[in-house]
Amino acid sequence: MRYSLLVISQEPGDAEVSEEAMNWGRTAFDAYAKSLDAGGVLVSADILQPVAASTTISVRDGALRVQDGPFADTRERLNGTFVIEVPDLDAAIDWARQCPGALYGSVEIRPSAIIFRDGEWHSQP
Repeated sequence: MRYSLLVISQEPGDAEVSEEAMNWGRTAFDAYAKSLDAGGVLVSADILQPVAASTTISVRDGALRVQDGPFADTRERLNGTFVIEVPDLDAAIDWARQCPGALYGSVEIRPSAIIFRDGEWHSQP
């Protein structure tokens, strides 16, 4: 089963994070990604640019609407994702609890419903 671990927290600029804390985070996330990889469960990992770099689009009545920034204005934001392939939710929870982001934010575990692999769409169980 494929799960996305969505790392949600305040952005460093919003939370006034010290350089020491940033260094800890870099080291901790590096070790976490390497442990997922060594465990054979990592599909992909992305640390996202700050929300100010985002663009949100929608199409209504055939017209494209482009908005700078996120759709929702919240204090906590999606800052990164880890996509893992594990047998079940219990295994996903075990990996998510090891995520450094859980120590200062939260990690949402969301199962994939449908995945695109080998040129075709596949439903997840």
